[in-house]
Amino acid sequence: MALFFAPDIAKTPFLNEEESLHCIKVLRLSVGDKIQIIDGCGIMYDAVIVNPYPKKVEVTLLEAHPDFGAHPYQLHMAVAPTKNIDRFEWFVEKATEIGVDTITPLLCRYSERKVIKQERLEKIVVSAAKQSLKGKIPVVNPLTPFHEFVKMSVEGQRFIAHCREDERLLLSKQVMPKKIVTILIGPEGDFSEEEVNLSFNHQFIPVSLGDSRLRTETAAVVATHTVALLNE
Repeated sequence: MALFFAPDIAKTPFLNEEESLHCIKVLRLSVGDKIQIIDGCGIMYDAVIVNPYPKKVEVTLLEAHPDFGAHPYQLHMAVAPTKNIDRFEWFVEKATEIGVDTITPLLCRYSERKVIKQERLEKIVVSAAKQSLKGKIPVVNPLTPFHEFVKMSVEGQRFIAHCREDERLLLSKQVMPKKIVTILIGPEGDFSEEEVNLSFNHQFIPVSLGDSRLRTETAAVVATHTVALLNE
């Protein structure tokens, strides 16, 4: 199944230029061919091509499938971008494939990367959602200072995975299925002591991801997969 993305497909029955070119020039589809389109909000539509314009494919919608590829939880991953942005982009892609609802890049005291290209990350999540057959596109937030993020109103379970020698329980033993979950993952230099204490003041629970010392992007993927696995 080749999925196409069109956020306004329910109101405007056209694919944008990028999706149209892929449909007509790459996949060589034409009039009468059936395709599937996601709106990014969880609905997948069966559709048929009626006008195969290379820059603006027109379709007729046939049937809507709500909650396409949905998961029974809500996961917000707040992660400090890595110095090597390719590694952070890898996390964004894999987290989307596994199942995540919101991604917030965090600006921490020891962050080595303080600039991101949000538009590029948004393109990555669209591509990953289509590849993994998901109807909902994760929200990618702007780079947010740590102290601002933890003070926001956050629903559900809240966890911080830090490397201090404090008493921490395994994330896999703390996450409850079918809940709203927020997980903080720090930069290569970990969270500062002040950041960890601030998170405690806002009801974040310290957790461990296991005995191995993990890179930022690996820890973020492990956390994402742990939540998904517990909801199987």
